[in-house]
Amino acid sequence: MLSLYYGIGKYVSENTRNGSWGTDAIRSISNQLQKALPGLRGYSESNIKNMRQFYEEWRPFVNRQPSADDLEVDGKCLLTEIRQPSAGELDWNEFLSLGFSHHMEIISKTKDYNERIFYIHHCSIHAWNKYTLREYIKADLYQNRSSLPNNFDQALSPAQYAIKATKTFKENYFLDFINIENLGEPEEEIDERVIENEIVKNIKDFIVHFGTDFIFMGNQYRIEIAGEEMFIDLLFFNRELNCMVAVELKNGKFKPIYLDQLNTYLSVLDDTVKKPHENPSIGLILCKDMNKPFVDYVIRDYDKPMGVATYYTSKDMSEKMRKALPDVKDLKHLLES
Repeated sequence: MLSLYYGIGKYVSENTRNGSWGTDAIRSISNQLQKALPGLRGYSESNIKNMRQFYEEWRPFVNRQPSADDLEVDGKCLLTEIRQPSAGELDWNEFLSLGFSHHMEIISKTKDYNERIFYIHHCSIHAWNKYTLREYIKADLYQNRSSLPNNFDQALSPAQYAIKATKTFKENYFLDFINIENLGEPEEEIDERVIENEIVKNIKDFIVHFGTDFIFMGNQYRIEIAGEEMFIDLLFFNRELNCMVAVELKNGKFKPIYLDQLNTYLSVLDDTVKKPHENPSIGLILCKDMNKPFVDYVIRDYDKPMGVATYYTSKDMSEKMRKALPDVKDLKHLLES
């Protein structure tokens, strides 16, 4: 269908833009089609103009343009073939997975090529209907997106709330108050509990780095379901989002199993701790390293709202950068003087 509409759009474009057709030609063609084929849908004057726009907007990114002769052979209408767009960012399967109404929604409300690719991608992987797509475009998800790998756009609604959640968290956190060198243990033996204790001891500093409107509810926060106990590393409440935020610390590279664990925690929190007026709980994996494209791929299959971020300490900074920073004692003295 997309190929057919693209081919019709080309034919109409070439005959209307060069002046060979009169101004009422499209209306006349539409009326003739309705008379010749009663009940035929999709060929109103406005939709034929949409086909023309569809062709004209994507023409620069298509390798081979179907010719007018492709449209009819021996009186039969043929589906012309659109070749792979030349820009590598566009996934051809995702492009073809959307219906014409989705494409026109994107074309009519966006102008930037990368923005259109963004909405095509998210529409495809999250199976948005036309009205959900319209809501996200209106909320300007593209401009308000975060580099933080997350599934907020599919797990939270409305769109404005999902965007607000996305903007709340960062992809990377610098926890400069954690000084592993002063902990008296080899770095390879530092585990999540040690990092957690350092955060709790410096909880005010952590919240400053974490963001605004966070309230600390506790560490190793105990939850229970069906007689099974579980403990959340760090639990916060965010006043702006009106929800609990569960944080799991991992002193290593991201693993998919971490999402399974966090997904269970969020289910129990929502079923046993969340107040009726609160929004669904959000989870955050805070790890030392991650393969972002891999995380983006894995996290999309979860229904609970979750994100993955990384953290680093002054120990992780290069020697040149560390030397460039002022000494903490000197800085404190300057501030007090």
